[in-house]
Amino acid sequence: METVVVIGGGASGMMAALTAAESGRHIVLLERQQRVARKLLATGNGRCNLTNTGAGAANYHGENAEFALPALSRFTPQYTLDFFHALGLVTVTEYGGRVYPLSNSANSVVDVLRFALERAGVELRCGVSARSLSRASGGAGYVVGTDDGDIFADYVIVACGGAAGAKLGGVMDGYELLKPLGHKRTRLCPALVQLTTAPEYPRALKGVRADAALSLLAGGEVIAQSRGEVQFTETGLSGPAAFDVSRAVSTGGDGFTASLDFMRDHPAAEVMDMLARRCRDLPALPCGDIFTGMLHNRLGRMLVRYARLDAAVPLSSLSPVQLKAAADAVKGFSLRVTGTEGFDSAQVTAGGIRTSGFDPETLQSWFMPRLFVCGELLDIDGDCGGYNLQWAWASGRLAGRLGE
Repeated sequence: METVVVIGGGASGMMAALTAAESGRHIVLLERQQRVARKLLATGNGRCNLTNTGAGAANYHGENAEFALPALSRFTPQYTLDFFHALGLVTVTEYGGRVYPLSNSANSVVDVLRFALERAGVELRCGVSARSLSRASGGAGYVVGTDDGDIFADYVIVACGGAAGAKLGGVMDGYELLKPLGHKRTRLCPALVQLTTAPEYPRALKGVRADAALSLLAGGEVIAQSRGEVQFTETGLSGPAAFDVSRAVSTGGDGFTASLDFMRDHPAAEVMDMLARRCRDLPALPCGDIFTGMLHNRLGRMLVRYARLDAAVPLSSLSPVQLKAAADAVKGFSLRVTGTEGFDSAQVTAGGIRTSGFDPETLQSWFMPRLFVCGELLDIDGDCGGYNLQWAWASGRLAGRLGE
């Protein structure tokens, strides 16, 4: 019986192993950690945003993002839902097409996959690292060097993941395994990661969450935009809206500014009317409380400081120019971006193994027959919101078909 060795027990690796098992071959799944799917357990703040119903070409990036289209078109978000529902997972779809397990626990996703691997007869070897990968003598098959000795494989699927999230299993292993076989990588950058900014405002707002529209600017031009939750940290900005623009920062150099609109669904004129009405209705209220009921109290007081207003004076003393400064602060709170946090904090790796070395219709190497690569290891990454896991499932499914 032919043997298929899958290197990496993350999302794409488990999907590849389950798919390859349908062929009746002997499947060996190697995972360097003591259990599978540690990174998967951390996704979606532990809830596991396993796909997005609106996933499309525009949500993916890389040197040649169109490389992902064959896999994504064969295994769509609906196929992902059908697959997991068949395993017994109950899901719920939330705002923006984000899909989560109804249990709100990533463990539910991992557990149904573990049960499926066992049922499919996949030989799971945890705590075993692949140290080398080479062609077998005569060129038929491969030898996978591991901590427990060499394994001969008729087929190999490399699904080691990327460099992001080192504490949860992010490694350079896959890049190093493929290098001797002629496969090169692009520059690696952290993505879906916190932004670091000039410190004066974020430090005072640490822990505050707000719904906002975020524009990333460079030289006065909008480079990237997003909307959703922003969380202030001691060093800058976190949350989905910040994650969505982080790729542009980590891959694009410096000179960026983040502009935040905290009342994104209210035009500037409407915000001005709200503030003017508050001044009329509560003329004795201290200026520091002008945003009470509109924004988080700490954020409101910080915007008063940002607008260079005296928090102690009554609202009745504000001039039209000062009132406009308050409205402008709500609609355009700007922070100088100094960069991003590193790979340890990142959820995804931007960059990876060059896709030009693989057939997009099968994910098989052009010059190493029966060698397949899938998931984050390839130079494909997605936006925040379930898109990266959709790529993991889709590419794992395609690689697991073994070119058939």
